[in-house]
Amino acid sequence: MNTSTDHLHPHASATPIAEPAESAGRLIACRDCDLLQQEVRLARHADAHCVRCGARLYRGTRTGLTTMLSLMAGCAVLMVVANLFPIALIEVQGAWSQTTLAGASLALWQNGRPLVAIAVGATTIALPALEVALLLYLLIPLRLKRVPPGLPMAFRLVLLVHPWSMMEIFLLGVLVTLVKLGDLATVVPGASLWAFCGLIVLFTMAASSFSVRDFWRWADSAGADWEGD
Repeated sequence: MNTSTDHLHPHASATPIAEPAESAGRLIACRDCDLLQQEVRLARHADAHCVRCGARLYRGTRTGLTTMLSLMAGCAVLMVVANLFPIALIEVQGAWSQTTLAGASLALWQNGRPLVAIAVGATTIALPALEVALLLYLLIPLRLKRVPPGLPMAFRLVLLVHPWSMMEIFLLGVLVTLVKLGDLATVVPGASLWAFCGLIVLFTMAASSFSVRDFWRWADSAGADWEGD
């Protein structure tokens, strides 16, 4: 591996901030040519490129730990509401019926579709809940300048779980179904549906403004000892 070092340079169309990175002397290696370069702080959405080969290394973000923690706390509250209250109230010829997210998975199971039931339950309830719980487990201690036990393993699990959280796909299916039912019955959106919409918005905001680099920077600031992990 090439051990020479240099300073990163931003993309020509970006406007970097001239001040140095928070951790003086932090080095980052180019994935294409292995050149070690000193990390610099960038403006939001500006790209840092390798000084040797021009490969894109990372994008500047301004996500704060407090902001990310607030988003995850909001997700936790909305997730509880989305799972406890009905998705919608449906009236057909004077008879009202309702169901929850868990009830939808159970109905699929009872109708002879166990694999679909498991997939729906996992991608819309279990895995999103696990992701939020893990992030809260990590972010709350870091906000208090403490390092939670098992930090590297817990964060790797977050990265593993995230691609399998497909709440927006489930929501799209629910909305299409409710629209079609509107011609046959009276449909009243439930609290769960609105909470689910808000949950997806917060998840999207968190995912678009958060990077792995942010997390490790917060861990460094809390005094994480990587030699001990």
